[in-house]
Amino acid sequence: MDLHVTLTGSGDLTAQIYAQVRAAVLDGRLAGGDRVPASRDLAASLGVSRGTVTAAYDRLLAEELLESRRGSGTFVASGCVPPVQIPRRARAGAVTPTSLWAAPIATAPDPSGVTFDFSVGVPDASLFPLATWRRLVSATLRRGRLSAGTYDGPGTGAVGSPLEAEIARYAGLSRSVVASGADVVATAGAQQALDLVARVLVEPGYVVAVEDPGYRAAVRLLTTHRAVVRGVPVDGEGIVVDALPDDARLVHVTPSHQHPTGVAMSRTRRIALLEWAVRRGAVIVEDDYDSEFRFADRPLEPLQSLDRDGRVVYIGSFSKSLLPALRVGYAIAPATLTAALREAKRVTVWDGDAVTQGALAAFLAEGHHAAHVRRATKVYRARREALLQGLTGEEGLGDRLDVIPSAAGLHVCALLRDPDLDDVTVAEQALAAGVFVEPLSVRHLEQPARHGLVFGVGGIPLERIAPALTALRGVLSASPPGRLGGG
Repeated sequence: MDLHVTLTGSGDLTAQIYAQVRAAVLDGRLAGGDRVPASRDLAASLGVSRGTVTAAYDRLLAEELLESRRGSGTFVASGCVPPVQIPRRARAGAVTPTSLWAAPIATAPDPSGVTFDFSVGVPDASLFPLATWRRLVSATLRRGRLSAGTYDGPGTGAVGSPLEAEIARYAGLSRSVVASGADVVATAGAQQALDLVARVLVEPGYVVAVEDPGYRAAVRLLTTHRAVVRGVPVDGEGIVVDALPDDARLVHVTPSHQHPTGVAMSRTRRIALLEWAVRRGAVIVEDDYDSEFRFADRPLEPLQSLDRDGRVVYIGSFSKSLLPALRVGYAIAPATLTAALREAKRVTVWDGDAVTQGALAAFLAEGHHAAHVRRATKVYRARREALLQGLTGEEGLGDRLDVIPSAAGLHVCALLRDPDLDDVTVAEQALAAGVFVEPLSVRHLEQPARHGLVFGVGGIPLERIAPALTALRGVLSASPPGRLGGG
């Protein structure tokens, strides 16, 4: 492992080398088992004799901080316990972030290790076709295919990359989105797609409307662009268009599967929203985050395909249909915006991960994505049906919860029937019983909070759903698990 050593003056150079290597071990920069530079290599880089470095190493060997392995080199002693462990922290300084970034952010409970995990927005990683993906990544890494992986590679111009062309084809076939590769900007997930849109459209002080309850990560992102974010109520048909602020310049919606209630925006409401955008000169960001998975009803046309005035930016990602770790999303925008979006992307992340994008382009072109979605939909359908049966069946939780109807997506939302119950307290006590489920009320911004629970089906095996709901019934049957106002 490379090690930075600085020598000053012409004093005892051996002592300086000894002190700096020793400090690196004691403060944890060099861990047990790490190999230190060979004495010859370190001496050459520092411009000193090899004996100077060897003498320093000998002192550390004597203190049992280093150990020599014949034929392998010199290593940090794997069994040594430093007498002093200095905390590895950057020094305090006079530079501080603005108030927007300095405010503490509440962290969500961690579902790691729970027995029953109903996390929202998490697909089942075990369903991912890893062998196929590994083959495509390997093919993309062949030297001949890396010639395009330069700063001026595909996707930085006006034509679009092979992946962007495949995304246009995929969105056109699966969602009736009207686009060519030139209209698509590949991004590092839907969150970056929204960030790019905000960069090119939102000025400080602009009013931006979001669904309430809604996707809190979008609220946080838009706030960082110094927008005034306003929450607009959602009913059984989606966002209430009549409640939109007159001065809103942009509205973020999830019409196919509202996050988190799950309702689908009706066609009537979609038309009304488009007409509102035309009247107000506003832009609609249509976030189609998990529309691949449909379990009932015919899919409604996306706002983008109904748009005749160039008011809709359609964003999505492959985080739900494949893996969040891939970090690939996209924005499909009117032609008047694509050049600005590409430039905003260029000045932030340039062109992204060429290897992942190349593999995904082949994955889409060869039909693997469509086949994977079909297989995964069968698995998620079975889990969803088991969940709904447990929430609504005669022996289920129907007396405690009211399920909000939905036809797509990887989560189901249910309202608490008892108006006095606090869903945050219920969720905390459920977690103590081994069940991770998200409270609905924390998703509200301005509107009066509705109390309910949001159940994701991506991370919980089918056989664990029934016992999970049995455990949850025990929590809800307590005397009582939580009441609003602490009563």
